[in-house]
This record gives sequence, C-alpha cells and structure tokens, in this order.
Amino acid sequence: MISLKSLEGLSGVRHAFFTRQGGASKGVYASLNCGPGSGDAIANVKANRTRAMAAMGLAGVDLLTANQVHSATVVTVDGPWRESGAPKADGLAAKVRGLALGVLTADCAPVLFADAKAGVVGAVHAGWRGAKAGVLEATVKAMVDLGADIEDVSAGIGPCIAQESYEVESGFAAAFMDDDRENRDYLAAAEREGHYLFDLPGYVAGRLKALGVTSVETAALDTFADEKLFFSYRRATVKGEGDYGRNLSVVALVGKT
Repeated sequence: MISLKSLEGLSGVRHAFFTRQGGASKGVYASLNCGPGSGDAIANVKANRTRAMAAMGLAGVDLLTANQVHSATVVTVDGPWRESGAPKADGLAAKVRGLALGVLTADCAPVLFADAKAGVVGAVHAGWRGAKAGVLEATVKAMVDLGADIEDVSAGIGPCIAQESYEVESGFAAAFMDDDRENRDYLAAAEREGHYLFDLPGYVAGRLKALGVTSVETAALDTFADEKLFFSYRRATVKGEGDYGRNLSVVALVGKT
C-alpha cells in the first residue's frame, strides 16, 4: 500500500495506491486483483476489495468503481451502487462521507484528488485517451461544482507505465503534437525508427498544473517494469498471457460531516 505526501495528513481524507500483493487470487491474477472486469473468479475479486478496504481502516465502507471506458465522462457520486450497475465513466467526484472512490488500472495513471477544506474528493482513471479528451479537467470541475476551491485541491498520480516502458508509433505522437506543440516535452525518440517514448505521468501532471492544481505529486513507479508489485496490461500482452489483474487506488472522506 503506497501513499503520497501530497495527500497525506489531509484532515478527513484517506487514500492508498495498492500493489498487487496481499490478495487471494492465483495465476496471472496473483494476488490482489481488484478488477471485476477481469476473468478472475468474482469471489476472489470481492475478497481482495474487502481486504483493501480493511487495510485502509475502512472495513464495511462501500468501495465504488466505475465501468471505465477511456472517456472524459465524470460521475458525481451521492450514494452507493451495485457493481453490476456501475456507470460508464472514468472520473468520480464526491462530497459524501462513508463512501470510497476507487480507480482500477493496469498501466493507465490513477489520479486521486482531495480538497480537505471543502470535504470533496475525486478519482480518475487517466489513460492517454481519457487524459487527452479532458477527464482530468472534467473531474476537477465536478469537484469545484461540489464546493472545492482549485487552490486547495491536492492531487496524487499513482503507479503507472513509465516513459522508458511506453513505446508509441509516430501517429500517436503526431496526434498529441497537433493538440499542442508543447506536448513534444512528453515525447522522446525510441530506439526503433519512427517510434517514440511517451511520458504519461508527466503529461497528466502537466495538464493538472495548467489547470491550476499546484499540489501535484507523482509516485514514479513503473507498472510495466515491476512485475512483482504491479499488474500491467502491456506486459501481459508482450508475454501473451491473455488477461491481467487490475491495481486498485482509493480515496475516501472519513469522520463526521
């Protein structure tokens, strides 16, 4: 379980970025696979999610994760839902205590937000598609609509694929350059001709800072490179494993209103 200083010590807020260790799952899902969308036994996934909440001191608290679709869609959460009824979205925002917002990733960037003064939190699944489409900005706006002040918002970017592991084709790079020429800062030449290395966490941090979020911290841990600690979609694809587990990140408001 990993925490970031940008979110530590915030009154009434708890957060965690979980590794893959300490769960009940086996095989390619070993062991703390928290993704109901994987092919893992649902009983194992539920047990793992329960373990994660207990590790945060939030046993019995509803953990809400969306049906993530690499979009800019954000849901304002005002109560729990059944897993089968999870909304299609990649950003969550809430001002409700006693609920936990979760993000499931396997190379994409999990981003957790909190404004402790206003008692507002947010959680984002930020793959390149969602980040490029504006899911970060949409989530912060949803938080502001709930009463957050952007100057008081802190953000933590959890473990995700690092630039040295994220090779992309020239068309991918061109699309980012067409958006903003300054996006060249997030692209480095790869060894293969016509390919680049994309800095996903740097790109996410850059968009947040441009938005006015000044307290931003990055975990600087590579999900692709560290097989012992993290699940990775790209690594599973390279190894021909067929499926993969999902890493869990959580933020919650605790205490009395």
